[in-house]
Amino acid sequence: MYVCLCTGVTDGQIREAIYDGCCSYREVRQATGVASQCGKCACLAKQVVRETLTELQSQHAAIPYPVEFSAA
Repeated sequence: MYVCLCTGVTDGQIREAIYDGCCSYREVRQATGVASQCGKCACLAKQVVRETLTELQSQHAAIPYPVEFSAA
């Protein structure tokens, strides 16, 4: 779905920017150009960023780690 019509940024592109290493709305905005024109899409863009980061955090927390870890 298009989030930003001015620059043609989709929710998939926002998610991809996060998967590529963006860790905040500011970084996503710099990487994609979302909300850089009229700004009407900023709320939706922030929501997509927030949901995606939350999803990644919960997935990361679900990864089982060994109880004991020793560096060789």
